[in-house]
Amino acid sequence: MPTNQQSRRHHYVPQWYQRRFMVPGQTQYHYLDLKPDTVVRDGVSHQRRDLLHWGPAKCFYEDDLYALQVRGLTSDGFEKRFFGEVDRRGREAVETFGSYSGFSHRVHENFLTLPTYMDAQRFRTPRGLDQLRTMASIRGQNQTMAVMMHLYRLHTTMWTEGVWEVVYARNSRAKFIVSDEPVTFFNRRIFPNEVGYPGSIELDRVGTRTLFPLALESCLIITHVQLIRNPWGNPLTLRANPRAYDNTLVMTSGTHFGRELEDTEVLRINWIMKRRATRYIAAAEKDWLYPERELSAADWASLDNDWFLFPHLWKIPFTGGVVAGYRDGSSYARDEYGRRRNHPSYQDKKLHDQEWHSHLRARKEWALKRLGKSVAHVDDHDRTDDVGDKLMNKYLESLSPGDTDVSVL
Repeated sequence: MPTNQQSRRHHYVPQWYQRRFMVPGQTQYHYLDLKPDTVVRDGVSHQRRDLLHWGPAKCFYEDDLYALQVRGLTSDGFEKRFFGEVDRRGREAVETFGSYSGFSHRVHENFLTLPTYMDAQRFRTPRGLDQLRTMASIRGQNQTMAVMMHLYRLHTTMWTEGVWEVVYARNSRAKFIVSDEPVTFFNRRIFPNEVGYPGSIELDRVGTRTLFPLALESCLIITHVQLIRNPWGNPLTLRANPRAYDNTLVMTSGTHFGRELEDTEVLRINWIMKRRATRYIAAAEKDWLYPERELSAADWASLDNDWFLFPHLWKIPFTGGVVAGYRDGSSYARDEYGRRRNHPSYQDKKLHDQEWHSHLRARKEWALKRLGKSVAHVDDHDRTDDVGDKLMNKYLESLSPGDTDVSVL
């Protein structure tokens, strides 16, 4: 096909991303329509097939989704130029974190690229575009594309300040699925059937986790620091200092990795992906499209009662923020919630003290809930990994047998 030929098929889930969820040698996977159309022919109505066996070229796309209207004509320049560059850089970041096994120079280079790509992915879907139109009170296609290009980094700041963990499904029978909303939010108090289309911005809530499957056997989970320090708080409370489009300071070597999920844990993530999907999901195996069939309980509010979405709470430093010093003697500081020194709540001592006590309690509760499960690791540049495991094991050894019988919250 000539390079100047216009394409009308615009994939809102890139084909390269879709292929990451196929087994070696597979060219087609199982594509499930959650809301199949009803068609009428010769006065008789019937519902289209909901399950199809298609390859990435035929999945997760709409004709002219990003087309620009120019004097009655359409152009796919936005799709080629904007998403072409976004996908090029995003693909490298997804590949880097999809096989994360410890900090490296490549990880550092892609740490900011990944959330930037995730934001573009979240807003490039039909639902995401409709959400932008609602937020900005716009209707025209050209204006929508212009707004997207300027606003799509909406979640990047808060994602960057969260705690990252890459979990794996290498030992699980079930693997991760693809959704038409690959970057998915989960909050146990925000039920999917209560969220009107196209939805709202949910990341500013303390209890909202971000789930982003990176490949067939890996998934990124981002959790707010405030939730980690107090898992019993109201999940609908606004996160401390929620904001967008702001610079921040973080340690790029703090990603947790190495935890192997059990089969039921992978199924629960797939169930969340399915419930938050708009219309389509896909999987390498048919059975993975129906996680609810194998879950003994698929109640939304209790999906994370065993805290399987939390990172290793004993390996998260309880810091007051980050300070960077410069050669001229000046310094730049942010507290753990991204507040500058001139912010009235900078290093809020009252909140800090409250969270210290709930943090200590949460670590103990987490150790009991995750007893016998696979645990994550962190880069051991300051012995956090080794010390965290030793402190947790020492605590568990101090308990009598009856103390480990913890009821699910």
